[in-house]
Amino acid sequence: MTDTAHAPLLAAHGLAFARNEEPVFGPLDFAVDAGEALLVQGGNGVGKTTLLRVLAGLLRADAGQVLVQGKPASPELRARAVAYLGHLPALKGELTVLENLDFLCGLHGRREGQRIEAALEITGMAGYEDAPARQLSAGQKKRVTLARLWLSPAPLWLLDEPYANLDLDGINLVNRMISAHLRDGGAALVTTHGAYAAPPVRTRMLLLGDQA
Repeated sequence: MTDTAHAPLLAAHGLAFARNEEPVFGPLDFAVDAGEALLVQGGNGVGKTTLLRVLAGLLRADAGQVLVQGKPASPELRARAVAYLGHLPALKGELTVLENLDFLCGLHGRREGQRIEAALEITGMAGYEDAPARQLSAGQKKRVTLARLWLSPAPLWLLDEPYANLDLDGINLVNRMISAHLRDGGAALVTTHGAYAAPPVRTRMLLLGDQA
């Protein structure tokens, strides 16, 4: 029987993905423990987004295994344990900010004791509750998706370029959110292709690209 009590929140063993028979990444072996962040770095086109989509269950790996909380990553387990923030905001343009977040909380659940209005306050979007999502700037849409992330009960965050479309204040917001999430026993996997103000947390590094 596999011991899951002390298992990392996320682990990958021999994980590989190919497109049109051309390797994109792998095989990769890594783990992310509770209270820890894994930074995935590399230039454009080296497979960072593809890796996160595989970990989130949006793409199927060609080889290897993904474990979440020590168990094979079934769709049901991923739905409960993983929050994925991709490049696109995943907001419905005709709905207001409040309606979008209420809809997403209905799909993915809400962290106990968290209110949507409080999440919007934290992410600097208080006062935009009734604004249609289509009227928001790219940076404002990113902040709404960060509010959705903050509301998620999932312990594992998969964040694909979370600093994109954000100013310095927004970058600091992301770092504060990651730090708070890790202090609460969560974990985060973060992709980045450039220098940024790293959150003051326990960090491992995974470099994709030319590893020869």
